Parts: sequence; C-alpha cells; structure tokens
Amino acid sequence: MVQQTAARAPAKKPVSTGGVFLSFAPWIIFGVVASPSTWEYAALAALVASIVLSGGDMLRGTLRILDMTGIVFFAVLTVLGLALARGQLLWVETYAQVISNGLVAVVALGSLFADPFTAQYARESTPRDVWDSPVFKHINQVLTVVWGTAFALMTLSTWLAIRFPAQDDWFNWVVPIALLVVAVKVTERYPESYKARTT
Repeated sequence: MVQQTAARAPAKKPVSTGGVFLSFAPWIIFGVVASPSTWEYAALAALVASIVLSGGDMLRGTLRILDMTGIVFFAVLTVLGLALARGQLLWVETYAQVISNGLVAVVALGSLFADPFTAQYARESTPRDVWDSPVFKHINQVLTVVWGTAFALMTLSTWLAIRFPAQDDWFNWVVPIALLVVAVKVTERYPESYKARTT
C-alpha cells in the first residue's frame, strides 16, 4: 500500500534539483575561482555563499549535511589562509580542488550508511507518508550514488590536471562540467522513470 502511494505521488518530485544544486553552488564557486594564487579568495567567497544559501535553514535548525560540511570546510580554509604563511600552504594551493571534490564525494557516499543526502532535499517536496516507502528510499540511494560518483570522478580529474598540466583545461573544466550536467539530468529524470516502472 505504501509503495502504491509512493508511485502515485509524482505531483511533487522526490528530489528538488534546484535545492541540491544550490547546496553544491559554494563548492562549484570554489572550484571555478580556486587557483594557486586565488584559493584564499575562493574559500572566502564559497564560505559567504554557504552561509547565505543556508541562512534560512540555520535559523530553522534544519541545516543539511552538505551545507554544514561546506561551512566548516571553507571556514577552515579561510582561517588557514589568514593565519599561515604562503610557504606553509603550498599543499593547499596545489590540491585545493582535489581536496574539495574528494570531501564532497566522501560526504555524499558516506551518507548512504545513514541517510542518503538527497533525501534531505526530497523530504522538502514530498508528502511525509512517502518518506519510508521502498520507492523513495531506492530513488534517493541511487541519486546519492550518482552525485557521490560524479564528485569522486571530479576528484580524479582535478588530480590528473595537476599531473598533466598540458591537459588541465580538459581535466579542470570539460570533464567536471560534463559530470555535473549528467548528475543534474539523472536527478531530473530518474525519479519519474523509476516510479513509472514500478506502477
């Protein structure tokens, strides 16, 4: 009965693509702006974006795991940039994008062991009586794997950009953008296609 209810609930999408993408926005800002000479400014910009975008949730006490991770991570990077000499931060300059992408991948895939992070967004636009249904859980497990895998591959891609600087445009831009587009498209289309197969 619960599964039938879940299948009949397409009036609202199981995951809000806009909500998920907004939570990734600070990470994307950091990835776009960060470079050996600008990563401190990128961290500060991403920190401000994290706080602004999740301000309403903080006031309501409903901060999501990805938003919380972003605030802490970018705050730590900002403090490091202010407190330490440039020579002490060479590793950050070199691997800033790799670290940030890897952290998102770990948080996303790690959430599968507790509460898939996409479910936190899905609950905002899905009736409460669907939250415990097998369909809802399956959809969010799949979407969390998709986003976690995308950022794991972005981690590898940005690491390859360091190893092969002649190809850095491909590894720093083309591949990550393509992975994000695929993740967004899957988030938009998979829930309805899966529900259609289970009816």
